[in-house]
Amino acid sequence: MAPKTVEAEDSELERLESDLKQMAQKILEYRTTLPDQLNATLRSILDAHRPSLPPSASEQNISREESSSAPEDPETAKKIKLLNEKISSNCSAMPIVLKRMKDCIAGIEKLDAYNDAMLHPAFKRKKTG
Repeated sequence: MAPKTVEAEDSELERLESDLKQMAQKILEYRTTLPDQLNATLRSILDAHRPSLPPSASEQNISREESSSAPEDPETAKKIKLLNEKISSNCSAMPIVLKRMKDCIAGIEKLDAYNDAMLHPAFKRKKTG
């Protein structure tokens, strides 16, 4: 009986070793392919969330930038300057707007925390029924 158990243990050991080699091979394969797959997935997600411009508009902007640094029409130059000023003023005002929004949200949450007993009866709805 002893030789059979030794043979069984040896075959079990060989099977486990082959399974271990297969797992090591799979891990090595995953380590080489997984970063590329994650990179591709991340790029596709970012591309999906990127706003798309019409091809003609982007081509016009590129060709206009390449052809000359100054626009041909002074009215267009004035409009571009005004647009750039508005964008920069909006960007500079954004932290103030965000702070105000956070303050308003905090105030609303604070009001929601009050229970009905704290509300004046004039602001309560009459129950119909």
